[in-house]
Amino acid sequence: MKSEIQEMHHNNDEINLRELFSILWLGKWWIIIISFIFAVGSVFYALSLPNEYKSEVIVKAVNKEGGNSLMSLSSQLGGIASLAGVNLGAGESSDAVVAMEIIKTWSFAESFIYEYQLQVPIFAAKGWNPSSKKIIVDAELYNEESQKWIRNPPKGKTIEPTSWELYQKYKDNVSINQNKETGLIKIGVSHYSPHFAKKWVELLVKKINAHMKESALQASNKSIKYLESQIAKTSVAEIRAVFSQLIQEQHKKKMLAQVSDEYVFKTISNAKIAEQKVKPKRAIICIAGTMVGFFIAVIFVLFNFFFRKSKSSLNM
Repeated sequence: MKSEIQEMHHNNDEINLRELFSILWLGKWWIIIISFIFAVGSVFYALSLPNEYKSEVIVKAVNKEGGNSLMSLSSQLGGIASLAGVNLGAGESSDAVVAMEIIKTWSFAESFIYEYQLQVPIFAAKGWNPSSKKIIVDAELYNEESQKWIRNPPKGKTIEPTSWELYQKYKDNVSINQNKETGLIKIGVSHYSPHFAKKWVELLVKKINAHMKESALQASNKSIKYLESQIAKTSVAEIRAVFSQLIQEQHKKKMLAQVSDEYVFKTISNAKIAEQKVKPKRAIICIAGTMVGFFIAVIFVLFNFFFRKSKSSLNM
């Protein structure tokens, strides 16, 4: 009995599949036409997208001399160093991790964009002219002659792009990846102009080094000021000696920060002007568009068949 039921189900499945294929075969021209329309549309869409180029720089975390001497003091100083705001346990890897995260932040992006006046190429660019090697600016957003923003802003926004809008563009074009085995860091920037992409990534490395350097100098100055005030308050020779040693280390840290512009990242491989685009992937867009058209066509044919079938059964 059980085998008979299974055989009946199997036969029903075969009938259903045959019916399904016969329906699709009857609607084959709809499937071909709709798929063809989507294929052509995806080709035109893919061709309308401008090329984007990516420029990358490879950097490594800078080895900070003097870090070992600070580490050797940690067992002797206990909580005194932490009260002074002196960082004894942080090595170059932690500085690099902090720097990588800072690059991704809104506040850093805002400071970076406004310092180097990159609002127009980041927000208003819509392509690149290889002949003139100039960025094509969207005339609906920015007037190059008057050098003024003329866009019709979204609700709640100003004519000039806001800091948040600039950050969204910045974030979409900047990538940072670290090789876990070697520790080397790859910073990349994509843009319509390969020349601007190279300039952007170079300025990015320059800016983060300057930012981290300035932060370290401010922290050292603050620590020195605190330690000097504590020396003036105590007459215990041992504690005064500890504070003096910490002050010396902070002065050494300041000196090391001032002698090099590559404070946290040292460039291993310089950025180059890209010759091959990274986006758009036109072949993938065309294949995906054609597949979407095919599935829509199949759904349309099946829906149309069953709709007519149900309509005819109701009329009967």
